[in-house]
Amino acid sequence: MADTATFRSAKFRDPHVTARGEARATVTLGALRTLWLNTGTLCNITCASCYIESSPTNDRLVYLAPGDVAPFLAETSPDVEVGFTGGEPFMNPHIIGMLGMALASGRPVIVLTNAMKPMMRPRVREGLQALRARHGDRLTLRVSLDHPDEGPHDAERGAGAFDETMAGLDWLFGEGFSVHIAGRLWGEDEAALRARYAALFAARGWAIDAATAPQLVLFPEMDETADVPEITTACWGILHKSPQDVMCASSRMVVRRAGAEHAAVVACTLLPYDPQFELGATLAESPREVALNHPHCAKFCVLGGGKCAV
Repeated sequence: MADTATFRSAKFRDPHVTARGEARATVTLGALRTLWLNTGTLCNITCASCYIESSPTNDRLVYLAPGDVAPFLAETSPDVEVGFTGGEPFMNPHIIGMLGMALASGRPVIVLTNAMKPMMRPRVREGLQALRARHGDRLTLRVSLDHPDEGPHDAERGAGAFDETMAGLDWLFGEGFSVHIAGRLWGEDEAALRARYAALFAARGWAIDAATAPQLVLFPEMDETADVPEITTACWGILHKSPQDVMCASSRMVVRRAGAEHAAVVACTLLPYDPQFELGATLAESPREVALNHPHCAKFCVLGGGKCAV
């Protein structure tokens, strides 16, 4: 797994072999545990390093509608968790109805949100309150709070974002929702960073345990331009990890591309645009082997141990 600049430009080119000619690691879907639904890439803000390039103008992935979602729910068993991601899911005009569809089937549901203005619109708040009253803690909202301090968070998401997210979180906790927080490691000591989050949570009166995931999940950094090692078949033994530890061994994501006639299934939440990770139009077509042929596969999933699901 040793790496040098000599091989950087040749990395992640061939799905079968690495730049050094070694067999590339692959992952096969085991039991599907999480079905992700990308509600669309439109977002109310533009983050400095959004892995999916969400923004107020990026509609490369268009809004999913209930008609897109229903066939995929029908393909999965009731114990499969359903996750809604974006973009900002609460930008999608169908979001409350789609959440209701998933929850009505008895599944646990998680929504990834920035808890800003789209979530705080009266129609959305009323819809969420109704879902909370009917389904309780089977609905979880995971709120992106990049750092416990305002400065780093706003540097990533824009001036005023921290205060706006704080207001959204205050509302969610005040209404009794199940809430998780998603932060970033920023290269800091994890224990120290969790302690700072804990201090913030205590000061706000939020009932959340900063010491444990998934209540507070801290994701590794993602940078497609970073020089990271490729994962070979030998790496599983070297790293003492299993292919079944990687996200694409237990999850799939549904997307609807702009101009496409139907939704498609991709290997994971991190790679919605790369065609090599598209796996068909149905979940039944999607269990085929996934080659770890992208920097995110290495840095986030294998080396970073990152997982988006609860």
